[in-house]
Amino acid sequence: MIDPLSVTAVTGVLGAVGSAMAGEAGKWAWEAFGNLAQRVTGRQVAAPEGAEEREELARLLVDGARNDPAQARALSALLNGVTAGGPLPVVAVPRLLPASTRYFTDRKGPLAELDKEAGRKADGRPRQVLLHGPDGIGTSAVAIHWGAREAHRFPGGQLYADLRAAGPQGAVDPATVLRRFLRKLGVPADQVPPTVEERAERFAELLAGRRLLVVLDHARSAAQVRPLLTAAPGVLTVVTARRPLAGLDALNVAVGPLPDKDARRLLTDLAGKHAVGAAKAVLPGVLERCAGSPFALRAAAPVLGEAAPPALAGRVFTDPVEAAAADRYARLTPNAALVHRSCALRPWPALDARAAAAAAGLTEAAAAEALDELAAAGLLETALDGRHHHRPAVRRLAEDLAVREDGLAACAAVLHRTVDHYLRLAVGADHAALPQRWHLGPLYAEIGPDGYPDEAAALAVLGAELPNLVEAVAAAEEFAAPGTVCQLVEALWAVQLKAGRHDELLPALRAGARAAGTPGTEPRTAARMHVQLALALIELQELGEAEQQLLRAAAAEESGGHLRGQATAVETLGLIRLRQWRWDEALECFERAAGLLDGIGTGDPGHADLPRARALLHRHRGRALRGLGRLEEARAAIEQAVAFFRGTGEGYNLARALTDLAQTLADQRRGPEALPLLDEAAALLERGGASFHLVPIGVLRERCVNGPE
Repeated sequence: MIDPLSVTAVTGVLGAVGSAMAGEAGKWAWEAFGNLAQRVTGRQVAAPEGAEEREELARLLVDGARNDPAQARALSALLNGVTAGGPLPVVAVPRLLPASTRYFTDRKGPLAELDKEAGRKADGRPRQVLLHGPDGIGTSAVAIHWGAREAHRFPGGQLYADLRAAGPQGAVDPATVLRRFLRKLGVPADQVPPTVEERAERFAELLAGRRLLVVLDHARSAAQVRPLLTAAPGVLTVVTARRPLAGLDALNVAVGPLPDKDARRLLTDLAGKHAVGAAKAVLPGVLERCAGSPFALRAAAPVLGEAAPPALAGRVFTDPVEAAAADRYARLTPNAALVHRSCALRPWPALDARAAAAAAGLTEAAAAEALDELAAAGLLETALDGRHHHRPAVRRLAEDLAVREDGLAACAAVLHRTVDHYLRLAVGADHAALPQRWHLGPLYAEIGPDGYPDEAAALAVLGAELPNLVEAVAAAEEFAAPGTVCQLVEALWAVQLKAGRHDELLPALRAGARAAGTPGTEPRTAARMHVQLALALIELQELGEAEQQLLRAAAAEESGGHLRGQATAVETLGLIRLRQWRWDEALECFERAAGLLDGIGTGDPGHADLPRARALLHRHRGRALRGLGRLEEARAAIEQAVAFFRGTGEGYNLARALTDLAQTLADQRRGPEALPLLDEAAALLERGGASFHLVPIGVLRERCVNGPE
């Protein structure tokens, strides 16, 4: 139980809630504290922005609890309800390390250095090792093999992240890695903090008492790695990179080519003694070309006894990885070679047969067969879900081959086909995942919901394809197709609303906002881009920038004479004010948005959407009224939203309105009346796949059961 008369305890809970603002439970609890602060003080209290302001607010709440037993019960119920549904004791033991390779040769030196660093006496220095060497030399294999061999050292588990990524940066954002690590360590999705700094702090807290291995594979820079490091004495962090990373304070261990003896041994393990013996005459040349590269040796093993194919247009490769990739490429069937070139024009994170078929202009069956051939040749790496991606050096060679063999015009056509594939996939899934909202992109009318069995299935597809969709946005922006950028970004709306993942979406949303400024972009489309970016920025607590985006959205809608869009921009500004506990200003925004809706006449754009738009405003008005302590008015407003969404069968928004109504009833000390509403909301959210929003229901249920009567 949390002591409601302890300033320290209340301050701690406020800090924890503030750090969980990326999720629905955090947002709900934050708003609930704002409601309570208004009731305790009798005035509107600004949301605290730092540690000192949180402590000052805690003093106000504690003073109110000391002076009024009813306020003490309310504060106690909120504190214990939040913590009951808040960060649980983390017991998850992650085992994320990929399987080690079957044939592992030599590397005694790097393995001994890892043993030494892991076993040295704790002296305050962090345990960190950087394994570095050229592409294909086996730094990843060393880290993974050692981690598997020494798993007994790390009862707290193993974390692994591949830091390569698609897109111009070519590197995964630390915030994305931290979100995944926190989830694997047992932190619920909606309690993952919004900023990279807060995530790094939470990560360090969770690792403080653990004996755990962290492998950060294919790092690009020290800046990328730094937020993922910890000084916890029981944690060993192993980083792999192609070169030493300036600014990384770690034990540097170079991983070089295999000596000739060990290269022969690996080739024998892979190809077999008979094949190596039969190829005795050509073996010295093979070993020379492979230059001690494990990747090149693995590529050479299956074709050891075959005649070498003719050189690629007389080109000479000094890099053993490129040489091996060129050799295997020259042996491909025509379809596999075409798919290899077509899929290499962008660093797609996860290729499947449908995408490959679209890129290469083949049937899906032919593309699937080609992908299998490429994976067998070692030219594609295969993930656990069966999808594929290129090793960067292999992709670069294939991209160069595409330009040389197919020409720039053909390459551009391939990219357009591939982006169009992802656009059509996203539009169909987005339409099915959130069918009730109004759409702008012309493909929505053509494609429709695209045959998904339910909203959850469509949302799952969008979530799985999100990295590819973000890359498709980058590709469309690069070849100057702002209309395609905007359609793709609009099609991310359902996954943005229902699944969060705002940090992953941010590069695409920013591209959408840039496309909004392109001459010729329709004002309504431009406004939608600014609103989507603003909503993500709100979730990431970048409220100042979010407000600027909303002002741009309102200006664009006004220039196009679109009152419905203006109302959306003003309504979203009200959501920012709710986050800031500026209840009266939030209510003013919602009233202004309602006035704009009243100006929409029959036949005007957005007229058909008016009932739904007003229902959403009723819900938000209720939240603002609750913050002002006008609970009966709040209940009446939210009940109007519930009635509308119940009548239309729109499960997601009905669930959100039911949750708000239950909270208002709880504030009125009518908890038993709220419980059936919470059960109904939970069922609706589970059915729709919107698990991101389930945690507040558990918190509220706890409060309704155990709160004051």
